Amino acid sequence: MTRTHKVEAEIAVLVALVVAAIAIAVIRWQRAKTISLRGAVIVQDADSRKQAPLAGVTVSAGDLAVSESKTDASGLFILNLRKPIRVGYPIVLHFRHPEFRPLDIPDYVGHQLYVVRMAPLSNTVVPENKSEVTVAHVRARYTVRGKTEFSVGSAVKTFQIENKGNVPCKGQNPCSPDGKWKAALGSAALDAGAGNEFREARASCIAGPCPFTRVESDRFTEGGQVMTVLARDWSDTATFLLEAEVVHPMVTQSEHWSYPVIFGKSISFTLPSTAGSVSIEADIDGETIVFPLSPTLFLSWASCDSEVNPDQGRVFRCSLKPGYRFQ
Repeated sequence: MTRTHKVEAEIAVLVALVVAAIAIAVIRWQRAKTISLRGAVIVQDADSRKQAPLAGVTVSAGDLAVSESKTDASGLFILNLRKPIRVGYPIVLHFRHPEFRPLDIPDYVGHQLYVVRMAPLSNTVVPENKSEVTVAHVRARYTVRGKTEFSVGSAVKTFQIENKGNVPCKGQNPCSPDGKWKAALGSAALDAGAGNEFREARASCIAGPCPFTRVESDRFTEGGQVMTVLARDWSDTATFLLEAEVVHPMVTQSEHWSYPVIFGKSISFTLPSTAGSVSIEADIDGETIVFPLSPTLFLSWASCDSEVNPDQGRVFRCSLKPGYRFQ
């Protein structure tokens, strides 16, 4: 091999190593997980009971983040960083809300949970020469749908199964449970009527050689509009009684009340997952007013947000707007 060929071979090996290194770096970069910063934004207050979650806060980190993030009703934010950014990289988090002081937090990228407290703007304070509107006796009204039923009466029916006892079965069904004696089957049905249902259904032998009878099917105990019963008799003729209570089921709406907890200028209350037709009643400057709570949660005197709990119940939080105060 000439010297020229040897140099060319060495260059080829070097190029191959560089390409392999780049390929490995690209694969590692693609496999690397995006770092997400997580945290909660709350209101800054010396009283921890008044540190309510703050929704609608814009969270950003300049070019280091994929996009901006906004806090939800619980104050949670998740900020996804761009892929080249790794743990230990310097970063500045920016928090912005129109009613709170801007906040910038310098830090280093890590996996810690952020708890950020934002102070309200001073211009939200009502001037001394302007009186605040009082808000008192706040309560949440809602309805819960339920089921009820009232008794219509009872239904009764008798039926007989004709048979002759002590006749060998000889394998010709129906037979007695032990297969020894010839048996007979009989059935009866009852209809509760449109919109009605049966409750507490029961069937039994009331006359004849009852020890040699058996109710074959108890599906009638499940209720419903129509019930049937099937019975077996392997002796002489027997009489059966079929009886049940008849009810009319209805859907009702019952009214309930929830009384919010007040901390400072905020209120909080929870409602069950079955709550409907939610409204808030309050005395505004001495006048009782009903405020239907629409999906947008708009109130003229407060800013509200809500979130759903794991049990599907809802948590509501409302903060007074400037110019209002709780009595």
